[in-house]
Amino acid sequence: MNNRGVIVRTPAKINLQLAVGPIGADGFHEVTTVFQAISLFDDVTLKFAAENSGIAITLSGATSNGVPATDENLAVRAAKLMADKYDLSTDLAIHLKKEIPVAGGMAGGSADAAGVIVAMDALFEIGLSRAEMEAIAAQLGSDVPFGISGGIAIGRGRGDELTPALSRGNYHWVLALAGQGLSTPAVYQECDRLREGLDIARPQVSDSMMQALRAGDATALGAALSNDLQPAACSLRPALRLVLDVGRDYGALGGIVSGSGPTVAFLVEDEEKSMDLTVALSSSGVVAGVVRASGPVHGARVIETL
Repeated sequence: MNNRGVIVRTPAKINLQLAVGPIGADGFHEVTTVFQAISLFDDVTLKFAAENSGIAITLSGATSNGVPATDENLAVRAAKLMADKYDLSTDLAIHLKKEIPVAGGMAGGSADAAGVIVAMDALFEIGLSRAEMEAIAAQLGSDVPFGISGGIAIGRGRGDELTPALSRGNYHWVLALAGQGLSTPAVYQECDRLREGLDIARPQVSDSMMQALRAGDATALGAALSNDLQPAACSLRPALRLVLDVGRDYGALGGIVSGSGPTVAFLVEDEEKSMDLTVALSSSGVVAGVVRASGPVHGARVIETL
């Protein structure tokens, strides 16, 4: 048996802006979003396994509870997709060390799938470009390509058509974590219910968002944060409004429900303000946990060869 393997580190994401269009004939919503990859990571270990053993997946880490260690896991689906496409062995052992919240609007499952694609490319020495890996990733889910690209990018279509965003600066985030996840389909359904009868425009990136990123202006970025799914997430989970209020009261430059929630991301001025807000949120009684992070960071990449 060959024990050779690789470890890939893959980041969580925040949606700085998420604009959601009307539901289409295919049942999906056209979206335009601005992603930022942040310094909260899952580590994906991929190794060759015994002949005819198939794909096995194991999990560890702070946020691994409730994550399926079965073929339903997006990481396993990514391995099967790569194996089918490039006629590769499926005698593989996948281990996910998870720090990204589950069902938290931060694309933890998508990050793991992106990590497997990068790991398969490295382990089997396929030699794919990032663009080629992103095209494969788009077959698995709308957030998976960004797990590979990282940085700051604009996503269109279902969020999987990526364009790098012109940006500068490094940003400090405080993430208020919930004790229980939210279902993305349920949040979209609630969004449709709340907007029933309204004329919804096609989604586009706001000028204020792009100007803030180009200038590296954290104050302007805080003011430009927006998420069309936030009212729906708050409708399903009213406590999120309290979390947002605490962050504003303690000096955050801006706060936003990330993606479909329920993680709330607060942009702060610097490391000191990050510490202050962490203490305030931790003692508020309205969050299950608090994590500090910064961004942007790289997308999924090999950090160790075994």
